[in-house]
Amino acid sequence: MVVSAHVGRLWQGVRRWRAGTSDRLLSVNADLPEGDLRRIRKLVDEIIDARGGEVAARRRARMLGVTYAGFSEIGQQRFFDMLASDYGNDTEAVDATIDAVIHADSPVDRRAAEAELRSVLEPRRERLMRRFVGLEGGLSFLVQLREDVRDLTRAGGRDHEGLITLDSELRSILDSWFDVGLLTLTQITWSTPAAFLEKLIEYEAVHAIQSWNDLKARLGPGRRCYAYVHPAMTDDPLIFVEVALTEGMAGAVTPLIEVSDGPPRTEIDRRTASEEENRYDTAIFYSISNCHRGLAGVSLGDFLIKSVVEELTHDLPELRRFATLSPLPGFRRWLLAELDSGRSILTDRESSALADAAMSPVRERLAELVGGPMPSADDTRLAAVKPVLMRLGAEYVVNQRRPSGRALDPVTHFHLSNGARAERLNWLANPTEVGWDRGLAMMINYRYELRNIESNHDRYVSDGIVTASDELTKLLAANDG
Repeated sequence: MVVSAHVGRLWQGVRRWRAGTSDRLLSVNADLPEGDLRRIRKLVDEIIDARGGEVAARRRARMLGVTYAGFSEIGQQRFFDMLASDYGNDTEAVDATIDAVIHADSPVDRRAAEAELRSVLEPRRERLMRRFVGLEGGLSFLVQLREDVRDLTRAGGRDHEGLITLDSELRSILDSWFDVGLLTLTQITWSTPAAFLEKLIEYEAVHAIQSWNDLKARLGPGRRCYAYVHPAMTDDPLIFVEVALTEGMAGAVTPLIEVSDGPPRTEIDRRTASEEENRYDTAIFYSISNCHRGLAGVSLGDFLIKSVVEELTHDLPELRRFATLSPLPGFRRWLLAELDSGRSILTDRESSALADAAMSPVRERLAELVGGPMPSADDTRLAAVKPVLMRLGAEYVVNQRRPSGRALDPVTHFHLSNGARAERLNWLANPTEVGWDRGLAMMINYRYELRNIESNHDRYVSDGIVTASDELTKLLAANDG
């Protein structure tokens, strides 16, 4: 069979498991028709049952992984359908063990029955997944496997519930193996291997890195970049954050990512600060990028920010403020939906002000502006709508909730659940088409104060209370009337 380039990405990091053992592919059709599916099922059984011993089981797991990399989307779906339907719990064994727990004659018998229950409650497919952990590159494979499961789930696979179950089980496995205690916080500099730096360019999800010169600026004087790295994936960042050192709170993103005047920092000055850097009093986290969709839901970002704050406090003791400059990725979409719904979201004073600025009928003209391309800097409508959009931006951040009670905006939820305070909205902070599409060119600072992180977290997670600055609170009341 022809193996696509997907093999290299999917199975990257897998090397020869033992000298003299070569990677092998089962000769199967990429769509996995019934006959080939039976052959895969036989191989899966042998891996789970460790036929021939642990060494043989791992060799077969590697064979399955490399073969899987050649599956088409149809083949992937059939493989996951098989795992979901045929490799769950043995319900009869579970029922019998529960009965043994209930009717145990002694504490010793009950403990033995409970231990057996824990064992039989583990689906057989989880034993298959855990075989990969012991292989070089096995964790990378599981991360990609979960990404494929999630892609098929979004596409509406035939066994939607089965895919959701597989996703949950894979996340549980990855949660344990990507615990923050197993990760290394690494400061990225221009001395970092080029292959690793290339992945920063590829994975940057907030402010695209267009060239190596762009990357040099992100690693230049007054800039820092930190990543979490797993010992089993040393050439591949899991999540990284870009930091700008500033005087005061930054309110625009362009100065933070533009080309710097000095050379990029290297390993030699990784732990030092220049005389100029010592005058900065604020660290701005302006980009946080999760690198692998297969690690969605695995807690990494909250620990990353707190770890970086500790690193910066140690290296730059003059720093007094730690804050983000974050997008509002759902604000525009939310506002368009509100305008389309007919619900009253404008005060009488705001409607009158927009009408006086030749934006009548008000809802229609406002929807045209919000739904259209980024206006030019001299567009008179911007000045007219600024107080309205700023107030609505504060409403979106502070008051808009999902049914679960969490903040409607995903970035807002992330920072509030990490203990930050919603600090300040910044008008035209990212005046680009991307910035307009995300949040009508507005951005927000979330501030991390070490002494308040835990209490802010508890208020938000336990009580649903958003900790907001007086500035944001005043915005909410500015146009009442």
